[in-house]
Amino acid sequence: MSSSPPPSPSSSLAAADDFVLQLALDRSLLLPAQVEAGRALAVARADDSPSAPRLLEVLIEQGVLNARSVAELLATEFGMPMAPDLTNLRITGDTLELVPRAVAARHRLLPLGRDGHKLRVAIADPLDTDGIDALGYLVKMPLETMVATAEEISAAIDRFYGKDASSIDDLLNDLSVKGAVDETSAVTTEAGTGDSPKNTDADAPIIKLVHQIILEAIQRRASDIHVEPLEKRFRVRYRIDGVLIEVENPPKRLQLSIISRLKIMANISIAEKRIPQDGRIQIGVGGKQLDLRVSSLPTAHGESIVMRILDKEGLTLGLPELGFLSDDAATFEKLITLPDGILLVTGPTGSGKTTTLYGCLHFINKPDRKIITVEDPVEYQLNGINQVPVRADVGMTFAAALRAMLRQAPNIVMVGEIRDLETAEIAINASLTGHMVFSTLHTNDAPGAVTRLIDIGVKPFLVSTSLRAIMAQRLVRKICPHCKRPHVPGVPELRSLNINPSQAAHATFAKGDGCGQCNSTGYRGRMGIFEIFVVNEEVQKMIYEHVGTVKLRERARALGMRTMREDGARKVTSGLTTIEEVVSITVGDAN
Repeated sequence: MSSSPPPSPSSSLAAADDFVLQLALDRSLLLPAQVEAGRALAVARADDSPSAPRLLEVLIEQGVLNARSVAELLATEFGMPMAPDLTNLRITGDTLELVPRAVAARHRLLPLGRDGHKLRVAIADPLDTDGIDALGYLVKMPLETMVATAEEISAAIDRFYGKDASSIDDLLNDLSVKGAVDETSAVTTEAGTGDSPKNTDADAPIIKLVHQIILEAIQRRASDIHVEPLEKRFRVRYRIDGVLIEVENPPKRLQLSIISRLKIMANISIAEKRIPQDGRIQIGVGGKQLDLRVSSLPTAHGESIVMRILDKEGLTLGLPELGFLSDDAATFEKLITLPDGILLVTGPTGSGKTTTLYGCLHFINKPDRKIITVEDPVEYQLNGINQVPVRADVGMTFAAALRAMLRQAPNIVMVGEIRDLETAEIAINASLTGHMVFSTLHTNDAPGAVTRLIDIGVKPFLVSTSLRAIMAQRLVRKICPHCKRPHVPGVPELRSLNINPSQAAHATFAKGDGCGQCNSTGYRGRMGIFEIFVVNEEVQKMIYEHVGTVKLRERARALGMRTMREDGARKVTSGLTTIEEVVSITVGDAN
């Protein structure tokens, strides 16, 4: 081996640095004189600073050593691959949640993703065996380690986890200690204008707090953020997997400051507090852009703000990820690729109708098809699709937009919602002239959509000739995979879903114990349960004869339609969700 570097008088030189310097000298990447010069500089800096800089850091900063070369040297020595370019890498939220930011920053490592049963991790220091062992114990799975530079990993941690490592609790404590912000300090205005906000130094803690509230909601997979002023307190809640969970509440005195900051971010008027307003916030988190649809509503104790988090990645899910089992997926794929007709998705607000329709559009979005949507508002922006926003204030209603759209010669049309007779008639006429039309309707079940269309004034013969299928859906929570365990349900539980003993004998029942990954709920994520009503010639005749919903439903069941409760029971026996969850969501579908 080459000559070793002279012994270091500096107690700050870590054993890991000694090892790297020795390797660099052995590979002729360094000369002993360069080490001596670097050490002299480190000692000189130590005289002016309470903590002496590490010699290796000084050599890299001076350009004597290259950080990438050092990483490649370590990778070769330990037989590890180099990590891919972290600047263009995409990491899923599920992967980031496996490793807390504090752990990633402390040990200079970054989770990259799962590869089978292993977790791929980029590390800066292969000699940090304590950190690697601690991570393996934390995630409870084997690790596949790769080497990257400390600078690349630090930048990636800031990009994916957010630059501010403080928790909401830390920021609130900081605000309480400083006492620098009161109700009137969040926003100032230019003199004389009254509506041109500018930030002051006092705003900084509020800006950080608001950003952290949003960031934490995204990291916890929330779909909505509710900021609600009450009589004696100011409440913040996240909707996670369909359930509202209250988090640390800011002091009541910060209510006006936080609401004003959110309104500025959403580009809505901070001066107007008497009427509802809508806006949009765009924020970059984890290397991707997210949209937040913001709604403000005046209440007795101040303005209530709800932010809906819109993530485009959820729109590219395949039918199995949406919750379709293989037979329903095959049926639905055939329906959405029909050349004409209307396909309706029904259900209450928040039942996943829009996500399902966008999943359909993603599935059929091909270069040879022209797709136009009309929505109020455009929630997600999709590549390759023409999306038209409704603007009733200038006369751009659903009906007006539909008329104009048909002159654009589309193959596929999506109407956000059929709300009135005029919209329904234009959509039906479009389907009868060779267009495939997707839309939503608010009904409790699939056969009820037929009655709803006729009730708003559509003639039965038009409904029967244009309608191809109706799908009703709800969302149920999935069992958390991290704390999932086998479960033996009792007879009353089985009876509640009409699961007979022979079905139960071949079923895989499961339940979640509750863990840190699922906020101790036992559930993580949601999936759909569906009721697909295919309109055939016999059903068309019944619709034309204006047969009631009860008889339509009976005939649909005889033709093989499964109810949402029956579809939920299949997912219970497959170990995907629980009996309690399906029963609570389908309480009106007992028959």
